[in-house]
Amino acid sequence: MQLRYNFRVYPDAVQRTALARAFGCARVVFNDGLRLRQQAREAGEEYVSDADLSKRVITQAKDTLERAWLGQVSAVVLQQALADLNVAYRNFFSSVTGKRKGRKVAPPRFRSRKDNRQAIPASVLAPRGEAVTHPDAACSTRSVEGISVL
Repeated sequence: MQLRYNFRVYPDAVQRTALARAFGCARVVFNDGLRLRQQAREAGEEYVSDADLSKRVITQAKDTLERAWLGQVSAVVLQQALADLNVAYRNFFSSVTGKRKGRKVAPPRFRSRKDNRQAIPASVLAPRGEAVTHPDAACSTRSVEGISVL
């Protein structure tokens, strides 16, 4: 069983900046990965593997001057953006082949800067890599760019 929790956070100015940076970087990585896979399909090349996509969109992009700012956010956020793209493609292909029940799923679309539905994983670890345990309950809090989320 999968659970989903919604939280309302009230970040200060510094935290808003950090969150905006994380959301923006996740959107750029998702769109870059989608663009690479679409270009490969149009050129008749084979499907770009997940490892190759991660290497090209994250690792090699951080070494360029125009994408060096990707190094300012947690790598978990960037990897999760590619994982979301992989899930979107998996759902699309399962829908097309008939393995997925229900209505047909459209192919993945580019994420818009103007769309206000933004998400990054709450599983990003605390700044030094450790999870912070809540003293009153059997739950742990994780830090998302400096904002504690239960």
